[in-house]
Amino acid sequence: MVLDQNLKIQLQKLFKEKRYSEVISLILDETKEEERSAGLLNLLGVSRLIGNKKEPEILRLAIKDFKIAFLKEKNTSNGLIALGNLISTSCLLYDLKNEEINFEEIISFFKESESLCENLREIHFGMIKIYRRLSDVKNILFHLDKIIKSKNFTAKELCAYAYRQCFSTNWQQIDFLKYGEFLDDSLTKYPENKLYKLTNFKTGKIRLGFLSADITTGHSITYFLKTVLQNYNKEEFEIYLILNQKKEDQTTKYFKSLVDNSINIINDENIKAINIVRKLDLDILVDLMGFTSSNRIELLKNRVSYKQILWLGYCNTTGIKNMDYIISDPNLIFKNEKSLYSEKIIYLPNIWNCHSGFDIKREENKTPFISNNFITFGSFNNLDKVSDEVIEVWSKILKRIKNSKLIIKSSLKKNYERHSKLFMEHGVHDSVIFNERDEDFNNHINLYKQVDVALDTFPYNGVTTSFEAIWMGVPVLTMKGYNFNSRCGESINKNIKMECMIADDKQDYINKAVGLFENPDNLIKIREKIFHNVVSSPLFDCNNFSDDFFNSIKHVYNG
Repeated sequence: MVLDQNLKIQLQKLFKEKRYSEVISLILDETKEEERSAGLLNLLGVSRLIGNKKEPEILRLAIKDFKIAFLKEKNTSNGLIALGNLISTSCLLYDLKNEEINFEEIISFFKESESLCENLREIHFGMIKIYRRLSDVKNILFHLDKIIKSKNFTAKELCAYAYRQCFSTNWQQIDFLKYGEFLDDSLTKYPENKLYKLTNFKTGKIRLGFLSADITTGHSITYFLKTVLQNYNKEEFEIYLILNQKKEDQTTKYFKSLVDNSINIINDENIKAINIVRKLDLDILVDLMGFTSSNRIELLKNRVSYKQILWLGYCNTTGIKNMDYIISDPNLIFKNEKSLYSEKIIYLPNIWNCHSGFDIKREENKTPFISNNFITFGSFNNLDKVSDEVIEVWSKILKRIKNSKLIIKSSLKKNYERHSKLFMEHGVHDSVIFNERDEDFNNHINLYKQVDVALDTFPYNGVTTSFEAIWMGVPVLTMKGYNFNSRCGESINKNIKMECMIADDKQDYINKAVGLFENPDNLIKIREKIFHNVVSSPLFDCNNFSDDFFNSIKHVYNG
């Protein structure tokens, strides 16, 4: 329809004056549904949403508006705007209510108009949101690639592209290094005359900072960071916690109590944040995020400390010239591979991190196979790590072992629909049990009591989940990798003398899983050995790890 000029002017005026309820009423009263253009439907949907984004019924009405708008005008700018609105609002509703959303239909809408969306950043960004909820790394990379090639990208999108490549086998380590060089060149370099001048004035104590956005209850980083913050010499070190997070809770408060000082830079623009951190005159900053989380990679690009170290959050090279070091161990980066990492390698003698353990009583659990008479595998990793390739291998294991089960529970809130279909295509869907993410930690950790063997993901190995499984006496079957993030499982198993649980390749991974079923006495012995020895192993020996960690920091300081 051609909108009456007076009505159009009136709607524009009301919207500009933020009288959204009147906009809605006027459209509904003065127009018929079948006559509304895509532009008018967009206006209606957006007006519904403003101030009501947590109301499920409102979201459903807005989704209906945007869907009709797109179907009416697929090839117009208003139709494409409606598609973007449909995507973002559908994700909002899914996150709010865990409501069933027909993501496949939205994906089909995108494909109908794909040629028109080539350079539409918001559409690609929206599709990334959908594929993140479906844990479809291949398509996340597709849309990130479109954004980067359009040259209309942010630092976080550049980081996300490299991070997501860790989940696939598309890249070898040389590719990560080359991309890191491109990323470093693409990040903003601020003029030094706008920045506080860094000094190397030594005060007697080593001034050490840790940068993170994840110091909150339940986050995996906290279990590893606690190891060093609870065990350091306050006569030698002055420690600062630099937060970049909106939410602070009791865990944040506890970590603040462990250090000498803390600041939060979440609301500070880059130049201001750089100056705030530089004025702390840190000798060394340890970044706990790299390309993950709510990172502030541009701060590291512009150097906020005399020396900068990468640890924990991102297990790969950044390519950033001002990232001086990366903490690793001899099992993760081989001596002949140093040139494939832009950072200098700090080799801790045993393992690159150490878990602080849990405040729960450890009780030995007999392998469930004994009472069940069938073997139960488990994976509680981030579902993004469960790639199509991983599903194919796990399906072959389930086919080889009669009546076997596989429990899958993502460490993040995810939609299991895509993975369920893939297991169905391999003919083993009935053997797979999908468990929703459980906010109750006791329920989560006790689920390991139902698992005989944990199956590690590849090429991106589990870390926190592997420590959890081993703490509970559950062995983790992993596979040899080709770089830092794909060898974490190797390092973990080598440090508990479980080389028998490291497969050479996919076929060996399958054979080892089947072998554990065929020789249950050996499985029982492995579980007993893990339960009785693991607490004193490098995985949980906080005091020795802390000594190794701070000795390496002193070496960097004096180097």
